[in-house]
Amino acid sequence: MRLKDKRILISAAGQGIGRASAIACAAEGASVIAVDIDAGKMTDLPEVSGGRIETRQLDVRDADAIAGMAADLPPLDGLFNCAGFVHHGTVLEISEEDWAFSLDLNVTSMYRMLRAFLPGMLSRAEETGGVAVLNMASMAGSIKGFPNRTAYGATKAAVIGLTKGVAADFVKQGLRCNALCPGTVDTPSLRGRIASAADPVQAEKDFIARQPMGRLATVDDITPLVVYLLSDESRFVTGQAMLVDGGVTI
Repeated sequence: MRLKDKRILISAAGQGIGRASAIACAAEGASVIAVDIDAGKMTDLPEVSGGRIETRQLDVRDADAIAGMAADLPPLDGLFNCAGFVHHGTVLEISEEDWAFSLDLNVTSMYRMLRAFLPGMLSRAEETGGVAVLNMASMAGSIKGFPNRTAYGATKAAVIGLTKGVAADFVKQGLRCNALCPGTVDTPSLRGRIASAADPVQAEKDFIARQPMGRLATVDDITPLVVYLLSDESRFVTGQAMLVDGGVTI
C-alpha cells in the first residue's frame, strides 16, 4: 500500500485522469477527497473505492469555497491540481474572454488551491517529514508547440513555472512540488474535442498520428506516475516537469 495513511485531495475527479487518479490512489491505501464542479459525476466513487474516496462539490475558480474547504479538512499529505481546460485556436482567434478563462482555470485555480491548502500541508510535513503537490501541465504547448494550442500551451507553461517556484520556496520545509505532462490521453474531454471537429474521423486519426507509439494514452498509462509522485518513493524528486508522452518529445 504505497499511499497508506495519506490524505490526498484531487480536483477534477469526475472524469478522465482526475477520476482514474482518485481510484488509483485509493487502491494504494490513501484516503482521497475527490472534488469536482459536477458532483453528479462522482456519485459512484465511494462504492468503487471501498469507502476510501470522499466526494465533495468544488468550483476551483471560487476562492471562498476553496478557503472554506481547506478550513474544514485536516491537513493534506498530497494535493493533485488536475482541473483544466483545452482551448482550440491561434492567437488571432482567442478572445480576451477565452484567454482570461483559460488562465483562471488552468493556472490561477492552482494558485488559489495552494494558498488555501499549503499552510496545513507544511504543518503536516513537520510531523511526517514530507508532503507532495502535483500540478497538471501538459506535453502540448508547455514542452512542445502544437497548432491551435496557444492559450493552452501558455497556461501550461505557466503551471511549470508555478511548480518550480513553489518547489524552490518550500524544499527545505519538506514540501515537494512537481508537474505532470501527459501526451494525448483518451479521455471524455478529448472525445468531446474530436466530436466537435469538422471531420471527427480525421481528427481522431490526427491525434493518434502525433503519438509515435501509434496510439492514444489511456488514463491507466498516467496514474502510475501520479501515485509515484504523491508517494514517499519520490521523496528526492521536486521541481520537475515529468513527461508521460509516448515518445512525442524524443
